[in-house]
Amino acid sequence: MTRIGGVPQTRISLLRAVRRLERVRKAAELLRRKREALVTEFFRHARPVAEARAVIAGQSHAAYDALVPAFSVHGEAGLRAMTWPVRDPRVDIRPDKVGGIPTSEIVAALPTRRTLGARGTAPDLTGTSAATAASEFEEMAQLLLESAPREIMIRRLAEELARTSRQVNILEKRTAPSLEGEIGFIQRTLDEREREEHVRLRLLQTKKARARLIDR
Repeated sequence: MTRIGGVPQTRISLLRAVRRLERVRKAAELLRRKREALVTEFFRHARPVAEARAVIAGQSHAAYDALVPAFSVHGEAGLRAMTWPVRDPRVDIRPDKVGGIPTSEIVAALPTRRTLGARGTAPDLTGTSAATAASEFEEMAQLLLESAPREIMIRRLAEELARTSRQVNILEKRTAPSLEGEIGFIQRTLDEREREEHVRLRLLQTKKARARLIDR
């Protein structure tokens, strides 16, 4: 019995290979549908994320522009002293899923935006420039905190989309063609054996016919 790659060239092997190919094609189809759903979900959230990034970038420029006059007035040591005591922002997170992808959602968080009194600094010592810089940076921190769940979600969607695309490519470009080649080879081998068997049968019938003529 001929074997190629450890697979016997038999009709049972042919049936098994055909069934495996059917399963591979069904799996590839399911993964393509999943990929389409992920693409739809990704682009649905991509625009809000891009818009949030643009807002954060603009706020970042405003914050650092406000920091320059504050730094020139109070210096590094003075600004560091105004930041004491350091805040420990607390965030409550709830697990969530988007398109079947695990992510998280912020359900409660301490606001980063504060009034001058809430910062615990004396107005006459702080000055306008430092207060403005603090407000701008608190606004940027609030925007970053609000955008964090969306950033995590879009990143995980992208990772799952890439993983699903790799799986589809493996099934369609490697597994399925390999099985198709195996099926074709087994089918050709079986067809050749069948032709050889027909030839042997014809030869045997010819010999028997000649033997009968000789016996007469």
